[in-house]
Amino acid sequence: MTRQEQILKLIVEHFIKTAEPVGSKTLKEVFNLDVSTATIRNEMNELEKEGFLEKPFVSSGRVPSKKGYDYYVDHLRSEEVNSKAKNALSLVLQRKDQSVEKVLQEACRILSDMTKLTSVVTGDSEEDEERLASVQLVPLVNNTGTAIIVTSKGYVEHQTIVIPSKVDVQEVVDTIKLLNDRLTGVPIRELAERMEALRPVLKDYMVGQEVIFDAVLSAFTKFAVERVAFYGGKEEIFNQPEFQNDVEQLKEMVALLDNPEKLKRILSKTKVLGDSGVRVLIGNKDDGSKANFALVTTDLNLPNTKGQLTLVGPSRMDYTQVVSTLKYFAGALDDYFDDKPSEKGDKDSCSRKEMTKKKAKKSSKKNPKE
Repeated sequence: MTRQEQILKLIVEHFIKTAEPVGSKTLKEVFNLDVSTATIRNEMNELEKEGFLEKPFVSSGRVPSKKGYDYYVDHLRSEEVNSKAKNALSLVLQRKDQSVEKVLQEACRILSDMTKLTSVVTGDSEEDEERLASVQLVPLVNNTGTAIIVTSKGYVEHQTIVIPSKVDVQEVVDTIKLLNDRLTGVPIRELAERMEALRPVLKDYMVGQEVIFDAVLSAFTKFAVERVAFYGGKEEIFNQPEFQNDVEQLKEMVALLDNPEKLKRILSKTKVLGDSGVRVLIGNKDDGSKANFALVTTDLNLPNTKGQLTLVGPSRMDYTQVVSTLKYFAGALDDYFDDKPSEKGDKDSCSRKEMTKKKAKKSSKKNPKE
């Protein structure tokens, strides 16, 4: 490892821990480097010129750039998996009589607890995807009713609706019938978008329909998110300094997590990391995103379908821990759903190199100057 690579590695890892710009004096004192602060400063200047570091303020230290993070992930990070994460997942996977949903929910929870990031499992199959079977309305007392959403796989969601006094209950029933006529058979992931397209039609269909429309739309949106993706640690987004101090970035991240289909589209842009089977995306500036975020994802072999296990957080995430832990969890879940005991050691137990070797390509990033 060259001196510039060492300095870049230390800056990235210190920034991950502190979320504060790193200066030459800090590097020398914290890591007890055997070179002068002037030498460190010169190397940092070179790294900045080459685009690996950025200076957020004129008088501040440096922070890693997207290019710097990419180089760190590709070349400088080490491999390690938290033993507590292994043990916690092992306890979950010892129980063989659990539903797929329960296992995925527990795995997401543990993964988020250990990494302090938001974890997501998204499904990949379009051939057997869940669709709307029916929407029903059960009138209750005091101008209320319950909308009941049923899917092709038998899942049910309830949403209580307060019906404005000026709206006739029969009008609401007629509106639900219209929704059935237009939306039955539509994939769950498309429900919210398709219903929005119906909004102009409903405006002419009944008086005071906005309250009813928004209530049913809310139920569709909630249901779609829960059925299309499993989450762990959604609240972790609110604990990240980058998002706490920037309302617009926080809003963008919350909107992303509430839209599994948008998340899937962004995941399609991730870059393969060597032959590990893990893919990474640091920032999404091409889509005009302002959020300083990163996605690390890998494929899952779920019963009868494919999926993706993803960690979402700030660009300043601990890639050493994240990549290794994600690989471990994906491999352990694959083994569990294949119902085969793992015969691999800790280091290789979740690396599906044979599955990904053909499509993996080495990064061609420019090396920091020697």
